[in-house]
Amino acid sequence: MAIILSIESSGTICSVALHQNGELLALVENDEPNIHGQKLALFIKEIIDLQNISISSLDAIAVSEGPGSYTGLRIGVSIAKGICYASKIPLIAVDTLQSLAYAMFQKSEGKFPENAVLMPMIDARRMEVYLAGYNLNFEKIISTKPVILEEAFYESLNQPTFICGNGASKIISSVFNASLTFIPEITFSAKQIGNIAFEKFKNKLFEDVAYFEPVYLKEFALMINP
Repeated sequence: MAIILSIESSGTICSVALHQNGELLALVENDEPNIHGQKLALFIKEIIDLQNISISSLDAIAVSEGPGSYTGLRIGVSIAKGICYASKIPLIAVDTLQSLAYAMFQKSEGKFPENAVLMPMIDARRMEVYLAGYNLNFEKIISTKPVILEEAFYESLNQPTFICGNGASKIISSVFNASLTFIPEITFSAKQIGNIAFEKFKNKLFEDVAYFEPVYLKEFALMINP
């Protein structure tokens, strides 16, 4: 049996979830902007108290590793590392974009063409996004990178591509490649972080607590939600 506490702080939503063997036990989250520093530790205490368990009974802490908000990632990872270090439990890092791809797959019940590309997008301000591409096994087939949403990007799409996330909303009203399909209402949440984390837990894919750092992607990320 594995009980994993998951933290999602890479976006505007401050989210904490508790899973047992990949099944969601509890979720506490709030989408008020800039509350991670004030609320994240409180949400963790709330969800632990709600389930009447102790931090020491957790088998791992999972955290969204980015890309995303510099400040949000820094707060989430710092708290996760602090708990892991104090309680001597493993740290699991989950790619933020992969978690959004997972949520997209769940919402659509896997009803995609076999050659579909799942491409979550995170807002990087102006017409730039952070994105990655995944196949239906959640294997990364397009590396995580910043992309400017311009004609060259649309022309590069040559197979069915499904997009989601707060970056994807920038192009919903635009004229774009016909192979592009928007999946709405996919948000950052610790509930999908926990689903992916359980698979990593089973394979003992843990981080070095002392040296782990979030994926800020580039220095420009320092300007995002400072």
